[in-house]
Amino acid sequence: MREILIVGGGYAGFYTAWGLEKSLRAGEARVTIVDPRPYMTYQPFLPEVAAGSVEARHAAVSMRRHLRRTRVIAGSAVDISHARRVVTVRPVRGEDFTLGYDVLVITAGAVTRTLPVPGLAEQAIGLKHVEEAVAVRDRLMTAFDEAATLPPGPERRKLLTVVFVGGGFSGVEGFGELLSLATAMLRSYPELDLGDLSFHLVEARGRILPEVSDGPGAWVVRSLERRGGHVHLNTRLTSARDGHVVLSDGQEFDAELIVWTAGNASNPVVHNHTDLPLDERGLIVVRPDLRVEAHGKPLLDAWAAGDDAAVPDLASPVPGARTVPNAQHAVRQGRLLARNIAASLHGREPRDYRHSSLGVVATLGLGRGIFQYHGLVVRGLPAWLMHRGYHVLAVPTWERKVRVLAGWLGAAFFGRDLVSLASVQHPRDAFVSGGDARRPGDRAGEPAGPAGAGAGARAGTAAGGGGGAGGGLAGLSAEPAGQGVVPAGEGVPPGLPGPGGDTAA
Repeated sequence: MREILIVGGGYAGFYTAWGLEKSLRAGEARVTIVDPRPYMTYQPFLPEVAAGSVEARHAAVSMRRHLRRTRVIAGSAVDISHARRVVTVRPVRGEDFTLGYDVLVITAGAVTRTLPVPGLAEQAIGLKHVEEAVAVRDRLMTAFDEAATLPPGPERRKLLTVVFVGGGFSGVEGFGELLSLATAMLRSYPELDLGDLSFHLVEARGRILPEVSDGPGAWVVRSLERRGGHVHLNTRLTSARDGHVVLSDGQEFDAELIVWTAGNASNPVVHNHTDLPLDERGLIVVRPDLRVEAHGKPLLDAWAAGDDAAVPDLASPVPGARTVPNAQHAVRQGRLLARNIAASLHGREPRDYRHSSLGVVATLGLGRGIFQYHGLVVRGLPAWLMHRGYHVLAVPTWERKVRVLAGWLGAAFFGRDLVSLASVQHPRDAFVSGGDARRPGDRAGEPAGPAGAGAGARAGTAAGGGGGAGGGLAGLSAEPAGQGVVPAGEGVPPGLPGPGGDTAA
């Protein structure tokens, strides 16, 4: 029986395994998928998870539940040697081990591209994983609770200041959804008003949403600003040390929440730890049929798709164009990859990948959106309904579709759940403190404990912060950022083109 090994369980990896289960006969091959997370994250839902419009678990598709005939290994691929047909895996616990294979599939996914900005690693958090989206939501809600008990002043102003860095789809959707959530929450906090909120979107280029044309992009900026947001174009984040944000346009302010969505980078295991051929950007060289290419010929039993593969875009009129790294392509490449691998095993020729864009659609908050297909532009409520309709159909499995739709219907009748569960990051605090609300340093004879140990639900909620609501997210900058498979501590390789088209339709 042939061994098919899939490295990475994102869109392309999940759909490849799912398709192989349908295409291969029982006993024909054994499919194994390696990923540190036992689920596939449907990333287009993450902005709505952050805004409380989608239940966090409904944005994650369990691989063990839906890939019934696939062996799922929770671990990170740290080295790939196709010459020896071996992949080295680092599990969450235990020693590294190797897996042999007959057919290799690389769908490792991209990681968040970071820059050496002072304070960024200590203060910021990404928006590529469910746990990040939940932490963003909980931290904003916790900040509202804390700000409501404070008089107007610098500390209250910092608690209600939010910064998104990156004007691609992930950043704009997250910014719009969180601004919508914050505005809605004001009705439950009579101590606060709209003037207390300070939301900033920072983009280094002169426009946002690069996959839409200039006119719709400018309309989105005006829409966000009418709602009270501040959009900084041609502006870079130069420092975030201790939560003090410094922008290249000269503005400075303190922020409680900094979300980094400034693009993707190729996965370090692909860029640094494989003998497969790479292009100048660190992407695997792939033929139109998704077979890895070496010296102008297909490399035997090696396939790749998704964000880490330089897939030729046969639908583009531009010579040498490559498909952009977004969900629209990754899902379809995964489906074709399964069919092509099955065809190869059955002695048939694989088919080339060709897909013309269906347009782009983005949510800008509850009841607001933007859609563009060539010259057709739809704005506002119709575009938002199109966004929801497309993604509830696109999320894999009927079980997930029904759960997401049921959640939306419930919210339509009862509103969003405005409850922060930040305390779940420290479930033993109530047990250890015995109900004593005093901080450790206030108790007689007790030394002050570390930030976030017992009282602070908000200290350290950013990636790498250490305690509080996001204590469990410390070190996210070293985690794989897109269904990743990188070992912790790897450096970030050169960035991929495009600032995150995850939510292209």
